[in-house]
Amino acid sequence: MPVDISRALAAAPRTTEISWTPEDVQLYHLGIGAGVPATDPRELRYTLESRLHVLPSFATVAGGGPPGVIAALSMPGVDVDLARVLHGGQSLRVHRPLPVRATATRTDRITAVHDKGKAAVLVLRSDAADADGPLWTAEAQVYVRGEGGWGGDRGPSAGAPEEQGAPDRTVERPVREDQALLYRLTGDLNLLHADPGFARRAGFDRPVLHGLCTYGITLKAVVDTLLDGDVTRVRSCTARFAGVTYPGETLRICMWRGDGTVRVAVGAVDRGDAPVLTGVTVEFTQG
Repeated sequence: MPVDISRALAAAPRTTEISWTPEDVQLYHLGIGAGVPATDPRELRYTLESRLHVLPSFATVAGGGPPGVIAALSMPGVDVDLARVLHGGQSLRVHRPLPVRATATRTDRITAVHDKGKAAVLVLRSDAADADGPLWTAEAQVYVRGEGGWGGDRGPSAGAPEEQGAPDRTVERPVREDQALLYRLTGDLNLLHADPGFARRAGFDRPVLHGLCTYGITLKAVVDTLLDGDVTRVRSCTARFAGVTYPGETLRICMWRGDGTVRVAVGAVDRGDAPVLTGVTVEFTQG
């Protein structure tokens, strides 16, 4: 198989210096749909430099360059076709509020390779820190279709219990026709999100929205709806990418609030609430 498991796991961590500016933060926020209505004070927290707050999911694009999925494919021992790769899940834990401007060091390494039968799953862990200490820890689960079945460890189950009862809050978020083209400017230039021919080669009728864009849209909805717009209360966000979002669709985001956690399910309204994100858990501090 094109994943040399022993080499991938034994490889030394890759360290990269990254930096970002308020303009990078603003672009990310616009890429996940912030700024509507443009003069709403609640939206200006995401778009106006004089009052800018950083949504924690910005960590997934901070510093620009390839996202976790593509970065994993350049690690030692990994040689696979991008068209056979999907982002299966994402977790993020922030250790303190993210600054609007910073220079930091990010360390990436493959920490596990799981055998799911029809696919191999690479787990890429990324740790970032600046001069003041740790900033975040993220894990991207990268599905490589057709590369399982060697008898390895299956890893943890991707299943999550279904929520019982009506959600505490439900919101709908429209996705712009050009949302993927805008979000690409944060650094994820995967042609799956822009080129119809590449999308068909990957098994889709048309380009799909970045999973991490849906992830950011979802986290913003939770913050704005249940956390009084206070991004500093978010401690972590975990999600499984169960399906795709197509640009131009509307997302239905259902939230169940617990003690320090919000469980979330996201579906595509235009396709009968077809699941897009499942197993979403946002941990937060009490206000």
